[in-house]
Formats: sequence, C-alpha cells, structure tokens
Amino acid sequence: MEHLINLINTWLPEELIRYTAYLHATPGELTVALGLLLLGALLNWFLRRPLLRWLKWRLYRHRREIFFRLLYNRLVKILRPLRLLLTLFFIKKAVEIFWVTEWLDTLFFTLYWLFFFWWIYEVTKFLLYLTLTAKIARQRVARMELFNLFLNITRVFIAFLFVLLVLSHMGVDLTALITSLGIGGAILGLSAKDTLTNFFDSIRLVSEDAFRQGDWIRTGEVEGFVTEMGLTSTKIRTFDNALVTIPNTLLANTHVINWSRRMVGRRIKFYLRLKPSYDTREIDRVIYEIYEMLHSHPDIVNKNKIRYFKRMKMTYESGLFNLEDKYGVRRTLLVYLDEIGEYSLNILIYAFSISVDWEEWLRVKQDVIRRILKIVDDSSLELAVPRQEILLEARRETEE
Repeated sequence: MEHLINLINTWLPEELIRYTAYLHATPGELTVALGLLLLGALLNWFLRRPLLRWLKWRLYRHRREIFFRLLYNRLVKILRPLRLLLTLFFIKKAVEIFWVTEWLDTLFFTLYWLFFFWWIYEVTKFLLYLTLTAKIARQRVARMELFNLFLNITRVFIAFLFVLLVLSHMGVDLTALITSLGIGGAILGLSAKDTLTNFFDSIRLVSEDAFRQGDWIRTGEVEGFVTEMGLTSTKIRTFDNALVTIPNTLLANTHVINWSRRMVGRRIKFYLRLKPSYDTREIDRVIYEIYEMLHSHPDIVNKNKIRYFKRMKMTYESGLFNLEDKYGVRRTLLVYLDEIGEYSLNILIYAFSISVDWEEWLRVKQDVIRRILKIVDDSSLELAVPRQEILLEARRETEE
C-alpha cells in the first residue's frame, strides 16, 4: 500500500503536493483511500445486484429440490453479512492510511467478528430450516419448538463467544474473569434463579414432548393453541384471541391437557331420555336400531373400520404398550339402557367420530341426533320432558 502511495506521489507535480499539505495527507494517500472506498462500494453493489440475481437465477432452475428452493429464499440473508464484511475490509484499509489508533483497531475488530458471527448464525438457521423442511417433505414429525429452542441456544452461545473474543482483544484477562465469575456467578445464579429454572424446565418440556406448537392445550384456567415455546416461557393464543404468556416452570409442574394428541376418535356422549314404558320389546328395538345406525354411520368409528393400526399387531404381541392409547385412537361404541331416572328411562349413547376436528365433530354429532330422533319418532316411545304439576285444593270456609 505504501509503495503504491509513493508511486502516485512521484507521478504528481510538487505544486499539487504542496496544495494538499494543509490536509495533512498527500495526493497519493487521498487517491488510494478514495480508490479503496470506491472499490468497496462497487463490490457491495456487485454482490447486492448482479451476483445476487445470477445466483437466484441459477437456484431457480433447480427449485424442485428442497435444498436449492430453500437456499433461494434465504440467499439474501446469508449474503448480507458477507457483503458487509467485505465492504468493511476496504473501509478499514482506507481509514488506516490516515489514522492507526488502538480504539479504531478495536472497533474494526469488533465489527469484523460481529458480521462473521452474524453469517454463522444465518448459515445455522438455514441448515435448521433445511432439516425441518426435509422432514415435512418426507411426511415425518417435525417439532417446531425443538427448532426454536436450538436456535435460541445457538444465538446465546454465539453472543457469549463474541463477547469473550472482544474482551480478549481488549486485553482483559479471561482467566481472572472466569475465576471472578465463579463467585459472581453464584450470586447471579441466586438472583436469576427463576430464569434458570424456567430455562431448564423448557428443556424438560421439550424432552417429555408434552405438547408442541399448534397443539390445543388446557392448563389451569388457560385454554388455547400453543403459538411459541421460548427459553423461559410459552405463549398460548386463547379462543377469545388473547395472547397469554406462561412461565415454563408452571407448565412443567402442573397438569396439561392436550386435546390435539388424538388421531382418530372424538367422543360423542349423551343420554336419550324416554318416557317410562313397560314395553321392553319396543325399548330393545329402539336400542338395536340406534346401535346399528351408529355402527353403519360413515363418520362414526367402530371396531371393523379400524381393525389394525400401523404396527399395532406387532406392538400387542411384544407387549410393549397399547398403540391406540399412545397415538389417540378410540373406537368404543355403546348403546345401553343405563338407568331409570325420576321421570325417564335413560339410554346411554357413547360413540366416537372419526374426525377430531371440532367443526366436523359438531356436524357428525348433529347428524347422529337427527337420526336418533327419527328412530324414536318411528316407534311408539316418546321423549321425556320434565314437568311440574301444581294441585290446588279448594277449601270451603265454614261459618261458626
């Protein structure tokens, strides 16, 4: 660099060198600095426009493959820190022509590693997205909360490593710092006990797989869909569209009802109340017709429709566990005269819809009720309705 500056100064007339003396810089220094800044700006423009467009065009031709399609979408974010890193290099070389100070060296060192770790973070994020997308494409279970947890831990680790590098460059004794952190860390750990507890409980929740993002859960007085599982808390969107943030410690130490962990079968249970009757044959006929209607209903589960679940026979024979209970498959179908009430005969209707979706379940339940009402209407039985009768006794007043 100095050789180029001296060469430029020898080419220029002495009058120009004297004219620029008040700037405390030679024409060669100004020319080289300006050239470096222009080169940095030109490289920045080239990486942001022509090269980016060419790379996107090449990736778009292979968009059918998951890797190239995802890289196409994340290319701008991956190249941005590299572009800033290269631009910073030319700015540093231009500034060092005029000033070389310790604080400037620390500033550029910090910015260098900041952009470099930023690029590492974007590459890690891309690889995680690639793994997640590949699992979804193969129709495998992809846990979004595990992805977010690993991403948050990566972010914290990179930030910690970045701080250590900057402190080391500034001449801080890391050994003494780590030793002092032994005592200070204990004090900090006691003061941030709740935060650390929430962090480890979040790892516990992910490892136990109690719920995942998008699941419909209920815990305590809160019920809704899990929108995000963070390092210390979980966010739930309730059915009235409110966002509730719950510390992970509370979720890890209380019961959580997960309504989404069922694959086949949402329960339909109610009582059919009939007026008391001694016609047992008619009652048996109504019960039989209701059972047959449910058994042949296209949206109601029975034992014949789901005879074998995936790997169910092998699981039963090995005696490991009941796969129906593990994955949430219910196929019970019951229609019985259950009890004699104060004013009615109560027939228990107990079945499961194939779909676990709430709206579809409501539609199936409505159709089942309508068919049952039609069966009762075609019989000699009647629905029981509770009523009260008030008897007024007329009294004749007698005269004494």
